[in-house]
Parts: sequence; structure tokens; C-alpha cells
Amino acid sequence: MKLIIRNQIIQVCLFLFVLGCAESDVEHDSESNHSKVSINAIDYTASEGEVSQSNGQIMHKDGKSWLAFDVMIKEAGRYKIEVDAKGEGVFWIEDYYDNKDGRTYDITGKMSLSAGNEVPVKIGSPMNEGLHKIKLHVSGKNVTINELRFDLIKPHKNSPVTFTQAMDGKEWGLIWSDEFEGSEVDTTKWTYDIGNWGWGNSELQYYTVGRKENARVENGHLIIEALKDDLDYPWTSARLTTRGKESFLYGKIEFRAKVPAEKGNWAAGWTLGDAYVDELSWPYCGEIDILESVGYEVNEDGRGIAHVTVHTPAYYFKINNQISNTKEIKDITNSFHTYSVEWTPSEIRGYVDGELYYRYDKNANEMEWPFDKPQNIVLNLAIGGGWGGAMGIDSTMTSQKFTIDYVRVYELK
Repeated sequence: MKLIIRNQIIQVCLFLFVLGCAESDVEHDSESNHSKVSINAIDYTASEGEVSQSNGQIMHKDGKSWLAFDVMIKEAGRYKIEVDAKGEGVFWIEDYYDNKDGRTYDITGKMSLSAGNEVPVKIGSPMNEGLHKIKLHVSGKNVTINELRFDLIKPHKNSPVTFTQAMDGKEWGLIWSDEFEGSEVDTTKWTYDIGNWGWGNSELQYYTVGRKENARVENGHLIIEALKDDLDYPWTSARLTTRGKESFLYGKIEFRAKVPAEKGNWAAGWTLGDAYVDELSWPYCGEIDILESVGYEVNEDGRGIAHVTVHTPAYYFKINNQISNTKEIKDITNSFHTYSVEWTPSEIRGYVDGELYYRYDKNANEMEWPFDKPQNIVLNLAIGGGWGGAMGIDSTMTSQKFTIDYVRVYELK
């Protein structure tokens, strides 16, 4: 087997169960902005099925198995991951298989290979700098794995500016906003996330960058549009975040929006801790879901359900104890409604159209309360996934739109 980083090949010594290989460094050429990448020794264990080694290749026959190896990432960011293989099979990559929480971090989603197909590729997988213990999971028949490639496509950037809102006054005063005037997305305020790695939820969309078909400003509104069978992907869409631009600590975060209606969509306005770099960061970084809406909860008359939730190390959805609430909204799809949270040093309160319907006040320790650190604002429209696709996807649906009138942040003065 070979591992390739930025088209530079490292031949790795591979044995069943036991191996020995010196650590190698790969330094990118002087014209590249990418950093060094190191590969440590690897080992392989067959969990099921038959596996053999031949001329540096892994020959996989029937059943399932995985290849475990260490990758030393020198620069945090979003990566393109390719599996160079032959045969017919399905792959996915698990990161940090030795994590202390017993979590399974899928950083590619399914990567399918049929005879004669091109190398399976996933874009945008998040990887922090440091050692990654990774498993390449394989299922299929007569699969030959030749190479695994990691290519940094977007370095991680921390937010250089943090707005810390005063919370000891009596009246809300505006300190930051985007009213979506003009004709372009304001890239001094927003970064585009990129890729189709599944986003931790087996989502189907490829998030594009700077593409007006998926994110545009029209008539004073931001429109995020998901499109079916677009750019050779099942779906394209957009995800905008203030990460790398500005982050926020406390205050009132508010946006006015209308959500799409068809079964299979998943629209969200939320915050994610500025400490997030890759999947190991979550939920330790914290997350505040100001609004989440899934299309299968929208009725024919436009009534739908608004969800507000926070995720912390102590309470989050993958251990099924998240603390959330819902509210039925009349005409959630055709009329604008205002969604907000008031985030203080001790609690988070959620509102729809000024009506309080949620309170989170568990702050005994950092496992319950990671919200003493900055968060970024995120706006996105996903298709499918563990929640959005839980009831299937409307086969006649070809486009969905999430429309945002404004985003505003206030402090008490």
C-alpha cells in the first residue's frame, strides 16, 4: 500500500497484525502554501472477511475489514481525501478511532467504487494538526487498495475578532449585523464552508464556494438554495459561517427567515464554538441551535416546527440526552419569522417572534457550560442526513430555498 500526500508518494511497509516502518516527512514544494505532513507506521487487522497483501497492495475479498494507520497532520484545515482502488466496494474513513468518548467519527461518508469508476473522492473533511489514528473501512468483493491520498485544500483560520457583548444593561443595542443589502454575499463577514464529506450527519449535499446558484443576495435577502443533480453531485447547497472573520461571546443573536417545505431538507441558523477545528472538537466547543427545521415536519398548509437546542459534552444528540424544545409555527415557509437566543454568562433563552419557549441554565462545570467561550454564526441548508432524511427525500423535489432577511447581534446597554 502507498499513502500519497499532495501527489508525493511514501512507500509504507505493511504486514498483517505486525509492522515496522520508519516515520517519514513529506515537505511540499516551495510554491505551495501547504505545510509538512508526516506518516507514522501503520498496522492492519481484518475484522471480518479475507485480506491478503501483494506487492504493497491490500487485496480485499468478501466481507468487511479495516485498515488502521497513523497520519501526522502538520496543518489544520479541510482536506480532499481519495482512495485509489480497484474492484467493487464501499469505503469510509473513521478518524480518532482511539478517542476517549467511544465515538465514531466518520469524516468521509460512503465512498463507492464500481469496476472502471474513477478514484472515490470526498471534499472538505476537517482535520486538526497532530496525530490522527485512522481506519479505512472496506466492504465489497475483490477490492484492491493501492493508495490513500490526503490533500489540504483550505487551511483552518481562527476568527481574528471577537465581539464580547455587555449583558448588564436594560436595553438591547445593535453591535453587529448583516442586512443583506447590495448584490453580493459580504465576504468580510462570511466564509463559505466547502465539500461533501457528510458533515458528521451523512448529509448528501456538496457545499459550494462563492456560487450564486447556491448562495446569493437578492432584494435584501440572503437566499441559500439546494439544487438536485447539480455539478455531478446528488445535491449542491451552501453553508456560510463567520468563522475566520468574527466570533461572538454573549448577547442576543437574532435572524429573520423563512424555511423550505419539502421532505428531505434541513435548514438551520445556529452557532458553533470558535474552538471547533475537526470532529474531535465537538461537542466540547459547544453549539447553540437557534433554529432548526426539517421539511417532513412542515404540513401542506405551511405549519411547521421550530427547534431550539444546545449541545455540550454533558448533553448532546449522539448520546440522546440533548436539551431542546419545539414550537409549532403558523406558515413557517411562506412568511418570515424572527428566531433568537439571549445568551448570558449563566443561561441561554430561545425565542420565536419574541415569545420565550426555551431555557438552558446548566452551568455547573465546563461539561455542561462551554458557553464562556466565543461562538461563530452559521447559516446552512442541508439535504438528507440522519435527521433531514429520516423520513426519506421527496423524489420530485429539485430545489429548496432557505431565505434570510437579516442576522443581528445585540448587547444590553
